[in-house]
Amino acid sequence: MSLTASLLHLSPKLSTQFLHGSSTPLSPLSKPTSSLSFPTLQRHSFLPPVRALKYLQGRVVCSTSDKTVAVEVTRLAPHPKYKRRVRKKKKYQAHDPENQFQVGDVVQLEKSRPISKTKTFIAVPLPAKNVKSKSVEEDASKELGIPLESQQV
Repeated sequence: MSLTASLLHLSPKLSTQFLHGSSTPLSPLSKPTSSLSFPTLQRHSFLPPVRALKYLQGRVVCSTSDKTVAVEVTRLAPHPKYKRRVRKKKKYQAHDPENQFQVGDVVQLEKSRPISKTKTFIAVPLPAKNVKSKSVEEDASKELGIPLESQQV
């Protein structure tokens, strides 16, 4: 009995293509496969790629065009040599469908699909901040029944 036959008789688990002598030659470009290799993760083709929405905030500097406003966005960036924070300004063209913004208005720019060659943002009014007005102070003094120092003569 040959050595390979005795090995196959002892343990059938040792049966491989190399013991039988019928190994297929490997091409120099093929990668060896292993049962220990991890399966590759496949992305689903029906899911869109994740893109972060970009929001910018700036001041309207020109509103003479129809349905378009020019918005100047100011940001702080370190100076390349002196490392001091310097204001950097950039102008963006934004879509204003109702022509509601005037020069000096502060708007928020939302990234959208390209509307024209230079317009890829939509101008949106900023959400109102919680600002106390004088009427709130008057209501507070009426609730307490005591006049405030600013109202005393």
